[in-house]
Amino acid sequence: MISGFVLTIIALTLLGLCLGSFAGATVWRLRARQLVSDKKHGEAVPKDELKQLKPLVKGAFGHKDHSRCLHCGYELRWYDLIPLVSWITLRGKCRNCRKPIGTFEPLIELGTAAYFVGSFLLWPEPLATPFAITLFALWLAAGVFMAILFAYDAKWFLLPDVASLGLSVVGAVISIISIATSERPLTTFFSVVASVGILSGIYLLLYLISKGKWIGFGDIKLGLGLGLLLVDWRLALIALFAANLVGTLIVLPGMVRGKLKSQTRIPFGPLLITGTVIAQLWGLWVIETFFWTLFV
Repeated sequence: MISGFVLTIIALTLLGLCLGSFAGATVWRLRARQLVSDKKHGEAVPKDELKQLKPLVKGAFGHKDHSRCLHCGYELRWYDLIPLVSWITLRGKCRNCRKPIGTFEPLIELGTAAYFVGSFLLWPEPLATPFAITLFALWLAAGVFMAILFAYDAKWFLLPDVASLGLSVVGAVISIISIATSERPLTTFFSVVASVGILSGIYLLLYLISKGKWIGFGDIKLGLGLGLLLVDWRLALIALFAANLVGTLIVLPGMVRGKLKSQTRIPFGPLLITGTVIAQLWGLWVIETFFWTLFV
């Protein structure tokens, strides 16, 4: 017989793939809406991209629409939309025009599935109570919004407000539950405020000082959601440190090889999200291992 642990891994993998597929489709639909909105406000938009994506405008967050091939407009059938499986069986090509689909969508699906399974395997507290399971489920829901924000910012250097708002709502629910069930609710409340201050307030300050030249306002909104998500100000500090560390490890080799310049734009949203995931899954271990040694 298959154990409950293995069944849980399988279920989370399938759920992650399905929600990752949803996240990938939503990214394209949000991009289509963004281009249409920019055009209405008189901003310059890539005409070819707008023409390609315009049929997807009605499909973002709550509006029904059929997924289509971005090359030929072929309306995808259900058997074209099986997460990962369809991409593999079609060898990464459209069933109709045979043009490459690319790896963007399967990477989002695999990343979301890895997030779901990894979170389960590395969750810092036992999932033994309804309260713990609820917080874990909310963390998984937040992961879908983070997948959308990660992919969108990595591709277009923008963080869509609707996804940042969704993340903030989930984070607020987690914070409210954590405060309401805490033995020291006032302390937890101030910890949430400090967490938001670290992951959003610092960037707000930098935004004001530089008048928007150093950092975009989208990172501030993202930091709000991530701060609410983590609850603990110590985890927020670890997330901030991890985001900058990962960014340095990515950027420095490129600068040494001459592939990246000091003026090169680097999307910071994916780094903040990565730092937050690291902090949530390993942060308590870092605090207990290093902070305890330093201060006790």
